[in-house]
Amino acid sequence: MSIVLVTGAAGFIGSHTCDQLLAAGHAVVGCDNFRTGRRENLAAALRSAAFRFIEADITADAALDRLAAEAKPDAIIHLAALVSVQESVTNPELNFRLNVHATQLVAEAARRHGIGRVVFASSAAVYGDARQLPLAEQAAPHPISPYGAAKLASEAILSGHAAAFGFTARSQRYFNVYGPRQDPNSPYSGVISIFCDQLRAGTSPKIFGDGEQTRDFIAVDDVARANVLAATAPGITSGTANICTGRATSLNRLIGVLRRLIPNAPTAVHAEARVADIRHSLGAPDIAKAELGFEPQVALEDGLAALLAN
Repeated sequence: MSIVLVTGAAGFIGSHTCDQLLAAGHAVVGCDNFRTGRRENLAAALRSAAFRFIEADITADAALDRLAAEAKPDAIIHLAALVSVQESVTNPELNFRLNVHATQLVAEAARRHGIGRVVFASSAAVYGDARQLPLAEQAAPHPISPYGAAKLASEAILSGHAAAFGFTARSQRYFNVYGPRQDPNSPYSGVISIFCDQLRAGTSPKIFGDGEQTRDFIAVDDVARANVLAATAPGITSGTANICTGRATSLNRLIGVLRRLIPNAPTAVHAEARVADIRHSLGAPDIAKAELGFEPQVALEDGLAALLAN
């Protein structure tokens, strides 16, 4: 059994990660300031005697250092972040505090308290609008937003601290994550959550462009499992891995699957393509398989059915 400190525990990915850590027999200390996380996401975790929750802003008043000193975790899974690319553009100072400074505090907590492993929520946004697919970790990063730049900077901070101070750092480059607890009313929500909400309400979802743009959609259950492996599996060394399926899905196919799952769902409508939108995104999953023993298990149809059932 490991003790794992999870920042951003009440968020979409954070709460699923807590649930899977607990199911695997680990003790979990979760913290969140509820800026975007929701207490109801932790309903299952809070019923477990192995879970302890602290409401805290990890960037304020040495809160993270105190948490690490008290909990004495074997690992930190750092998921607390500013989650909006657009907000990173409109408020780059906030982006720096929540997405770079917070990571520095995590790295320092690991150094100061002898924490053996840090798992970091990075993003495919570090690649920017790369043309050569599938995207592999060896590709030159070219972030095109403060958000992507902050994720890349955080990877470097953790890598440097890990090498200098003898802990393991894993950066998880998530692709398009979807699943239960993703808030469709949030401006930060993924396209799947938005489409599901619209279709269930009998509203035609809007596709910008011809719908043939593709994404690598991965279920949150798979992402949480990748986090658990990175934090607790024996023999893990420092590194960076795409957390993806390696399968491209067009928005037209996505809508087709959803309409089969939702009786009497309306057809989609198309609008003019948005200039800044990335046309295709697809990850190479090989390093996650080789270094973490991770392979996605949730088929798109099954993942969508689970989302709609909640």
